[in-house]
Amino acid sequence: MSPDLIQLLVNGIAIGSIIALASVGLTFTYGILRLANFAHGDLMTLGAYLTLVANLNGLNIWLSMIVGAIGTILVALICEQLLWRPMRDRRATPTTLIIISIGLALFLRNGIILFWGGSNQSYDLPITAALNVWGIRIKYYNLVVVALSAVVILGLHYLLQHTKTGKAMRAVADNIDLARVSGIDVERVVIWTWVIAAGLTALSGGLYGLITAVRPNMGWFLILPMFASVILGGIGNPYGAIVGALVIGMAQELSVPLLGAQYKLGVALGMMILVLLIRPQGIFRGTM
Repeated sequence: MSPDLIQLLVNGIAIGSIIALASVGLTFTYGILRLANFAHGDLMTLGAYLTLVANLNGLNIWLSMIVGAIGTILVALICEQLLWRPMRDRRATPTTLIIISIGLALFLRNGIILFWGGSNQSYDLPITAALNVWGIRIKYYNLVVVALSAVVILGLHYLLQHTKTGKAMRAVADNIDLARVSGIDVERVVIWTWVIAAGLTALSGGLYGLITAVRPNMGWFLILPMFASVILGGIGNPYGAIVGALVIGMAQELSVPLLGAQYKLGVALGMMILVLLIRPQGIFRGTM
């Protein structure tokens, strides 16, 4: 395998790791809340900008990411109280929810532009040399992104499989009425869903800012790869979303020599359409 191809694969794994964290949040909101949230990418952007503000005000990048995640979680919970809970109470249709989420996405994106402007910005980070691994030059922050994403995913696995909250979330995703009859506090599960989804999404935005510029449309450009990852892995399956994100990330990077960087989104769209035509249920069964 040529060094250039390996380099593209490494870049694809880094991008795929970032998309994976955001896609898990997206599949949570759909699997548990039945909400296809088109504002998800802009929550990712918000997390990156809150991380940027904390970092430029003297906090180190890791504490800044925690601040960014907390701020994004608060915004998501406010949206839950003002938008999503009233819509659930009124039994709004999926089409109505999608339209509302698109409006929320526009509101968040333009709010970001209003507060922080439309130009690209960067974290206050020391310049680090690329690492030479068997002749392949790997950016230091790409390795950081992959390592942190792996740690977070392992923590998420433990949460879902070995905690009461995780088991309750899985039960609600399988059958919300049966879960409620069984004594599970569904509203508490909803709150935890937003906390985890927004936290993961904000973290993915913070990590994305490590390897690229922070800009207002960064999350919007990743929303298509996120949905493609969720559909490829199986809607509602967080493990499937992780696998789908890695496949999408590597496919996009490997397509660059053939199609050019401007067609990365087209590759994600093409893969999503192909999966919907051939295997609509995705690689894995859509369940938590």
